[in-house]
Amino acid sequence: MEQQFDLDTFAKILTDKGYDGYFHTESCCADKLKDSISEFLEAWNNGKEAPLLANHLHLSTYLEGNGEDKPKVECNMWVRYENGKFNLQETEMYIRRTDQYGGLMKQSKLTNLSVSSFPTVKEAIAQVSEKPKEQVAPRKRGFRM
Repeated sequence: MEQQFDLDTFAKILTDKGYDGYFHTESCCADKLKDSISEFLEAWNNGKEAPLLANHLHLSTYLEGNGEDKPKVECNMWVRYENGKFNLQETEMYIRRTDQYGGLMKQSKLTNLSVSSFPTVKEAIAQVSEKPKEQVAPRKRGFRM
């Protein structure tokens, strides 16, 4: 199956999977996904941005952030971009949960993705979330008659 998409299709796939927040493309151009990539590509074509390393675009976003004093979930993707097409199959995706000081708590790496295997935002967060510990109800201790 074809894994190369134009910008509109690529943005729709990610938005449908729940990636509808703000992105940074190559550490600049903070905006919604499609607008961020468009802004970067326009600057790149005009020579204002450095050439891409190995034809990969770096996209980063926060998937979950509950305030400055809580852990955050960050997503970094390196998406192959060549001849105006985005290739999901050659995408590397890193999902990281960090504490309020930026210390790594848990990380997950995904490669060889397809449209069907690309995780939703909830699935991505679940990969780096700690499973709630089961709590056993305390036994009532006392004297029985």
